[in-house]
Amino acid sequence: MIPRGPIELVADLHLPDNATAPRTVVLSTPGSSVKEQIGANYASRLAARGIAALVFDPAHQGESGGEPRDLEDPYRRGGDISYAIDALTTTDGVDPERIGVLGICAGGGYAVHTARTDHRIKAVGTVVPGNMGTSFRGFQPDGPVAALDALADARTEESRSGELTRVNWLPDTVAEAEAAGMTDIDTAQAITYYRTGRGGNERSTNLRLARGDALLLGYDAYHLVDPLMTQPLQVVLAGRIGNTGSYESGMRLWKLAPNPVDLMVVDGAGHYEMYDEPEYVDAAVDRLAGFYDRHL
Repeated sequence: MIPRGPIELVADLHLPDNATAPRTVVLSTPGSSVKEQIGANYASRLAARGIAALVFDPAHQGESGGEPRDLEDPYRRGGDISYAIDALTTTDGVDPERIGVLGICAGGGYAVHTARTDHRIKAVGTVVPGNMGTSFRGFQPDGPVAALDALADARTEESRSGELTRVNWLPDTVAEAEAAGMTDIDTAQAITYYRTGRGGNERSTNLRLARGDALLLGYDAYHLVDPLMTQPLQVVLAGRIGNTGSYESGMRLWKLAPNPVDLMVVDGAGHYEMYDEPEYVDAAVDRLAGFYDRHL
């Protein structure tokens, strides 16, 4: 358990076989995921390579506390990382001067945003990093201002009714996606990961509190990265460029960061294949482990 003000975050600490590791990495996971999914795939592999790895459910999600449920607040997601580091600095066997972060998908943006101002983070690793603000602004058919206007009206109605609105992150099936005109490979692969036995988890609800979308629309994970995030940076990207924007986001981060030290493009991999396909995940973790070995 990680204390976070009046609530607690539920976490798993993956340790190497010898149960000691001078290097520790905090994982920041994709939006909608829980600690047993993508985070566990990477954390367990880092531990097998001698690096302790902490993965947790964000506040308001999974087994962690926080009301209302299903809130995706990018600022709280960053705060979660800092609270996790607070807990690690008082944990036996953890060297507080050798703590890094690994952010995956939306978690990559959250990790970067946090590392700008929390310099207890000594090294920043990212895999298919996304900037949720850029993504959400791009998703709006009538533009972000019209979306914010609609969200304002909806929140006023919620205040009157007392009922909170939740929306799906993804269609629940590929058939539903196709019926809605979403026939691209990335959407199909996201659904087959999150909404089937392949990667699905009962605590991953596939629901997002709609009022949180206003926060996402105004967010920029990379704001002030260039002057502030001086830590060494590793970027791992999927070689097949799809519609998630993570390739473009990762390249922008690489160009903005003051101290980029390694860029890896995993040939043949798509964004969601970087979540659990052993060939691609193992290649990424091998590179990340070398990065953390050098910089933590």
